[in-house]
Amino acid sequence: MSDFFTSLDSGISHGPVDVFLRLVIAMLLGGVVVFIYRRTRALSDTAPSFMVTLVLLTILIAMVTQVIGDNVARAFSLVGALSIVRFRTVVRDTQDTAYVIFAVAVGMAVGAAHPWLAIDAIVVVGFAAFVMRDRGPGLTAPGPGADGYVLEVRMGIGGDPQTLLAPTLDSFVRQRRLQSIATAAKGLAIEVAYLAELPNDEAAGALVKALNRLEGVQSVSLHRQDAASE
Repeated sequence: MSDFFTSLDSGISHGPVDVFLRLVIAMLLGGVVVFIYRRTRALSDTAPSFMVTLVLLTILIAMVTQVIGDNVARAFSLVGALSIVRFRTVVRDTQDTAYVIFAVAVGMAVGAAHPWLAIDAIVVVGFAAFVMRDRGPGLTAPGPGADGYVLEVRMGIGGDPQTLLAPTLDSFVRQRRLQSIATAAKGLAIEVAYLAELPNDEAAGALVKALNRLEGVQSVSLHRQDAASE
């Protein structure tokens, strides 16, 4: 195994087998990046599409790095070609941005024939991520049969969301975490968003009906976490 990585690290071979092996290594190390991401982030903060993106991004960056090589003109051409790409999904957390950069760096290291650098970086970054992961209160992984949802409630400006909604939420929601609170309708309403864990679909329907019956609630929106994250 050591001889294998040494041969890749030397950059001597540039044949199709060598290129293929680098892409495979990038895919495997991208999977390790996703594993670290899943184990250090709350389940409610993760999106399946984002985790797939991390793996694909690692492979693609490894490919692009090999395409560029030491050719400066080719590098500028690729920058111009890739500048037309626009990402419309906003990264919700700065830690997610760090993992994007993590995947890019691992892909670049593998593509540039430095697999040991990528492995060392994964070990160090993974250790730091595990040590500094958030252990505070939050929405943890759903229990058996539980589903994760995003709950959005709009209510009149005069009421206190926590006081008004808490009794109903306590009756139907296993766990919840406040995601955002903001004014709407030119300051005439308040929109509150929660990450919520519900036991089943029946509870979801009952929760929406119960919230709609509360005085001051103008609208209720409830959708699954996976659908909201895509």
